[in-house]
Amino acid sequence: MGLREQLSNDLKDAMRQRQETRKRTLRSVIAALKQAETELDSSGERIHLDDEGILALIVQQAKQRRDSIREYAKGGRQDLVDEEQAELAILEEYMPRQLTRAEIEAEARQVIDEVGASGPRDIGKVMRPLLDRLGDRADGREVNLVVRELLAD
Repeated sequence: MGLREQLSNDLKDAMRQRQETRKRTLRSVIAALKQAETELDSSGERIHLDDEGILALIVQQAKQRRDSIREYAKGGRQDLVDEEQAELAILEEYMPRQLTRAEIEAEARQVIDEVGASGPRDIGKVMRPLLDRLGDRADGREVNLVVRELLAD
């Protein structure tokens, strides 16, 4: 079963079980998927997202939730923080396992050695290959923080 079918089946289950947060989250992902597929590619054909494209869309949705959590926390809106965290947890069920900070740091050290980075001015040399290597398994903001800390030493 593909990711598209899994999302649809999970939405049906959430509706049957009256899980409002899960239902709302899955509907937003499916709506974003439909919106993305209304766009045209360079040849004028409609885009059809495969599982990899759907996963990228889910990762994007998760990033939006993380950003919202940060902003709501700054504004002192714990009710909205809790709501966004619940939605983020649902989205993370569909994403590959996220790397821990220690795992990100280990990969970052390896890339730093490979490219010969020595200081803060080399962050750009490290980030591109590191993000390519980590893919969707780590948040770019977290990766950037780790690289900055390692190169500041």
